[in-house]
Amino acid sequence: MDSNYYYNQENNPGGGKKQGGVFRKIMMSICLGLLFGVFGGLGFYAVQKTTGLTGKNAESAEVSAVDEGTAINEKENKDGTGITTPTTGTVVVTTSGNEEEGSDQVGVSEVAEALMPAMVSINKDYEYTYGNDFYSYYFGGGEQKTIATASGSGFIIAQTDTEYLIVSNNHVVADPVSLEVTFVDGSTASAYIKGVDSDVDVAVIAVQKSDVSQETAEAIRIAIIGDSSELRLGQQVVAIGNALGYGQSVTTGIISAIDREITTEDGTTGTYIQTDAAINPGNSGGALINMSGEVIGINSSKMGGTAVEGMGYAIPISSVTDIINELMEHQTKIPINEEDVGYIGITLQEVTESLSQRFNIPVGIYVVDVVKGGAAEEAGLQSGDIITKFAGEKITSYDDLQSVIKYYAVGTTVEITYQRQENGEYKEYKVDLTLGDKPTDTE
Repeated sequence: MDSNYYYNQENNPGGGKKQGGVFRKIMMSICLGLLFGVFGGLGFYAVQKTTGLTGKNAESAEVSAVDEGTAINEKENKDGTGITTPTTGTVVVTTSGNEEEGSDQVGVSEVAEALMPAMVSINKDYEYTYGNDFYSYYFGGGEQKTIATASGSGFIIAQTDTEYLIVSNNHVVADPVSLEVTFVDGSTASAYIKGVDSDVDVAVIAVQKSDVSQETAEAIRIAIIGDSSELRLGQQVVAIGNALGYGQSVTTGIISAIDREITTEDGTTGTYIQTDAAINPGNSGGALINMSGEVIGINSSKMGGTAVEGMGYAIPISSVTDIINELMEHQTKIPINEEDVGYIGITLQEVTESLSQRFNIPVGIYVVDVVKGGAAEEAGLQSGDIITKFAGEKITSYDDLQSVIKYYAVGTTVEITYQRQENGEYKEYKVDLTLGDKPTDTE
């Protein structure tokens, strides 16, 4: 059978001609297909070279074109960053066409460049107590106090006719002797507490426009707030902040987890965004930004993000937007002379957490008695009431009350929130109280 097969292939002219014709047709089809692919590929490459879109840039340009189509009332892009800022809506990220092919950071530099003018570094001078350990108490002269400095971050969120308003963490700005912010152009200005919420670790501070030069006013910008409820796992983000107090720096990463429940150093539990973008001490109060240039989180190193590599946390911006808006309405706390500070007119007792649990009463300032003819009596406060807020600030201790009231002068009207027991239960009330003069016989 094998010999007959070879005989037919080699010696049968008709059979050999027939097989060869089929083979030539097949080979011709393959060659024509290859030529079409080569010329088609060259044509496509020529189009790419002509338009400047190759590799990663071609993909990015398609995405940015879609983004540009959704922008509303875009301002003219004069700074050449590749990002346009709409008067409403979001910052639109476009590529400039000069990223390296295959780069994983397309758009990061543009986002950072556009948002950096909204960022500030914060330096806080505060009173630091030391020497309160056993050895120092008995052998080192006892407890002593000095002025120390800490650094953090913030971002400009709004402006009024007289102020620039800046968002940060409460722990960054709490209990300052003084606050100073550094803007993107390197200029500095004094800042003052506007309002704080220690429960969610958010604060708003203010810089007086009269303390800012025209050049700085033209260099800075107001951040655009995004919607953190729309975040997706794996979504790329950028973190900007004053890391370690060295000045503004940029890190990038992805959203590692959403709604991560974390207990902070002070024992409070909250829900945070987890990211592998580096968030170090000094980054606290800075912005976590999506690739549309919107702030979607407030960075915080308070959760020990440096203890484990690749785990940083941020407060979801949508969860605190209402709180921020409320804090912005507070009176700016510019320090006044001690002799001008107003007086409530009460004798008081702290209700600590342990006392609250023991006697089932609210944490705050217990009114032991009201001074006859004083501000508290005129406002209707009574013995047994428990003050829980002063001018919108949460009050849990005497120190809290002292740290807030020192900004309010005699004659200033503030809102007092208090709890009063009725039928065995405490009910919350609010009253406007006009601060009076401190009695001359009161220490």
